[in-house]
Amino acid sequence: MTDNETTPAADAQQAPETTSELEQARAEHTLEQQLEALLLVADEPLSIVSLATATDRPVREVRRAVDLLANDYAGALEGPVRGFELREVAGGYRFYVRETLDPVVADFVQQQTPARLSQAALETLAVVAYRQPISRGAIASIRAVNVDSVVRTLVGRGLITEVGHDGETGAILYGTTDTLMGHLGISSVEELPPISPLLDDGLEGFEHESF
Repeated sequence: MTDNETTPAADAQQAPETTSELEQARAEHTLEQQLEALLLVADEPLSIVSLATATDRPVREVRRAVDLLANDYAGALEGPVRGFELREVAGGYRFYVRETLDPVVADFVQQQTPARLSQAALETLAVVAYRQPISRGAIASIRAVNVDSVVRTLVGRGLITEVGHDGETGAILYGTTDTLMGHLGISSVEELPPISPLLDDGLEGFEHESF
């Protein structure tokens, strides 16, 4: 037998040590603390049964503890309202940012991790900027491709928004936002550079525009 080999007896001696660490952690922390730790690392909602199994506690006891935590975070137990909440979704529980703080988080994410736009998104954004207000159908006609997903992306990024409806067709019309103007460093679309010099014939796709 080599120095690196272990006998079954040695393996058996190591197992209780791991179990002891788990039991010690459970003994040294409240059920609420254990639930917080589990919910913090969860990448999907955890059911009451899953939490009860993980903490080795009765389902009824875990349910009471979860309700206690949710009320605590909501400020119902004399403490402050937290910036996050414990929400029940899809048959389980998970931490979420409190809805009223969504704008703060969205602004932080945009500043910290600015995502690059694809070429298709940039082209669509240019069409909206110079032709607004404009419908998705009109954008698709100019670009000769389906732009539904790209328009949703731009709306989701806060770069374009719904500004009205076409009087004849009822189609949603889109225009640029102040957020985009801020990224471009201008105060209005009137400050956009003339597009004619950038096109082969000066008018392709923008026949109805004056520059």
